[in-house]
Amino acid sequence: MPSAMYQVEVDLPIQQVWDFVKNMDNWAPLIPGYIQHRKFTNRQSIWEFYSSIGFIKKKISLMVNIKEWVEPTKITFDLKGVNEKLFGRGYFLAESIDQNKTRITGSLELTAGGAAGPLINTVLKSYLTTVTKEMVTAIAAKLEELNRTQFLV
Repeated sequence: MPSAMYQVEVDLPIQQVWDFVKNMDNWAPLIPGYIQHRKFTNRQSIWEFYSSIGFIKKKISLMVNIKEWVEPTKITFDLKGVNEKLFGRGYFLAESIDQNKTRITGSLELTAGGAAGPLINTVLKSYLTTVTKEMVTAIAAKLEELNRTQFLV
């Protein structure tokens, strides 16, 4: 299963990080290729992305099922393609380094099925590496931006 993980550190307490990520509406738009997401429940939603995986450029819809929320550290989820034969999982992890510093880790695994699956899976690894890095970096940047504007008000 193609997978990727990326970590960054932010100069924020873990609770401030959790207060942001516990609501997917805050960070879903930060994911590369984001079009929209629709929540059905607190644990189930469909996310739509414009995807450019190798030679394939199209809109992808994924059902996201939150498996667990462990405040203030971890969110785990399963992914299933709505319009493509894709399945996978991921997690968001926040670890307190000290009172005012937190390590953020994002992880994604995704596998393509069907006739084109083996071909797609060969390019999926580098795609997931890029998407995971951009997603975690964007979340960290948004958190730091919100923290700066909080002190400017």
